[in-house]
Amino acid sequence: MLRVRALGIYEETLRDAVLALKDGRRDVAEALGALLSTAVDPGVTLVPIPTTAVRKRTRGIDGVVAMARVAARIAGVEIAEVLRQRAGDAQRGRSRTERLLARNRFQCEKLPDDGRRIVLVDDVCTTGATLEDCAAAVRAAGGCVAGALVVAAAKPDAPWKTKSA
Repeated sequence: MLRVRALGIYEETLRDAVLALKDGRRDVAEALGALLSTAVDPGVTLVPIPTTAVRKRTRGIDGVVAMARVAARIAGVEIAEVLRQRAGDAQRGRSRTERLLARNRFQCEKLPDDGRRIVLVDDVCTTGATLEDCAAAVRAAGGCVAGALVVAAAKPDAPWKTKSA
C-alpha cells in the first residue's frame, strides 16, 4: 500500500484550487507548488504524474508538472519527469471500479542512479488507482517509492462522484 500525504480534503478552497490548476492556471500551479514544498522531505526526488497530451495541449501546461517543479525548486530537491502515459485515456468519467481496474497506463523512463527515494506528486487523490499504477511503473524501472504527495484527497467516506475529480 502506498503512503499518500495530502495538504487537505478535496473540498472548498482546495477543490477550487485543483480545478483552477486543471484549467491551466499558472499562478495556481505556483501557489500550490509553494504549499507542497513545505511537505517535501529532504533528499527525495519528486516525480510528477503527467496529464494526457490532449489535456496539456488544451490547457497550455501540465499543471502537476509545473506545480512539482516549483515545489522541488523551493524545497531544494531533485525532480525527475520520467513518467509517460502509455495510452491517452484519463481517469475522469470512469466509475470507481473502472478506475481501480485501470492498470499499466504509465511507463517509467530512466531514473536517476543516485538511489534517492521517489515521491510521486499529483493534484488530487480520489481512489489512489493512478498513484498505485505510477508507483508500480517506477518500481518496475528499479525505483524506490517512498510515498506520494498530493494537494487534496477525497474524503474516505464521500460518495463517489465521477465529475468531482
